[in-house]
Amino acid sequence: MIKTQVIIVGGGPAGAACAWRLRQHKIDFLLLDKTTFPRSKPCAGWLTPAVFDALQVQPVHYPYDLTEFSSFKIAIRGFNFRLPTHQYAIRRAEFDTWLLESSKADVIHHKVQRIQETDDGYLVDDQFRAKYLIGAGGTHCPVRQAIFPRHPAERQKGLIIAKEEEFQYPIKEQETHLWFFENGLPGYAWYVPKKNGYLNVGIGGSASGLKAKGMTLNDYWDQLVAKLIDSEWVTNHAFQPAGYSYYLRQPNPQRRAGNALLIGDSLGLATLDMGEGIMPAIQSGLLAADAIIYNQDYLIKPIPRFSFPALLRLRK
Repeated sequence: MIKTQVIIVGGGPAGAACAWRLRQHKIDFLLLDKTTFPRSKPCAGWLTPAVFDALQVQPVHYPYDLTEFSSFKIAIRGFNFRLPTHQYAIRRAEFDTWLLESSKADVIHHKVQRIQETDDGYLVDDQFRAKYLIGAGGTHCPVRQAIFPRHPAERQKGLIIAKEEEFQYPIKEQETHLWFFENGLPGYAWYVPKKNGYLNVGIGGSASGLKAKGMTLNDYWDQLVAKLIDSEWVTNHAFQPAGYSYYLRQPNPQRRAGNALLIGDSLGLATLDMGEGIMPAIQSGLLAADAIIYNQDYLIKPIPRFSFPALLRLRK
């Protein structure tokens, strides 16, 4: 039996940020994750400068390739314009590994199967015991499923389904493109070129919106592939997209039950306009850690609900 003060389930950005903060304050914890890092993680991987501010790191000190954008090309129902911005893009396999290693977390490769509440905390798989339990395992987090189950009526509320692929390819179009609501899509598609010839293309939309239209995400994925081929940006490539899902931020989500706290995608904090999840995940991990460190409420009000204001921030 391993006993500790805090158990974090999940080593993605939310769990790693929480671990980093706890380590700073010398709080005893361990982190469980079912996968080993580096890991493949579907994600366009764009970051605002605020991410590095929150982590107290300068972008120049990020050890992997960092793609910097000064503008995006945006289309909204056929209306096209260029948006000046100051953003970055990373590859999630690299970013997540770096963040977890930076936290200096004691990571145990373990798939959580059973969680029990006890008089003094939580027991995980009869092997790990702690006073606090942090759910950072994403949309299907076992902490969420065990302690914060969603009512059937809420399982479609705010649910976003997505498909994307990141692959090496001779980049022909160097600019980032975002297409909103094209052909009635209840969401948007993207084209994001990255360093070293990596390209990320994808599409995401509201599950309920797609159902109401009688369309599937595959229908819109096929349209995106056709657009890329017709433009000759991507040709002679056998697409193999990965699918995933997440939840947009909802009013007053249940973020805590006793000493169990949810963070990141396990709570459902993706921004309402862009579905951005990395920054809300990191912020929630830090806020949950502070709630434990200072024995205070776990509040998520400081986490922005929208990404678009951050898109408009230019380099100072």
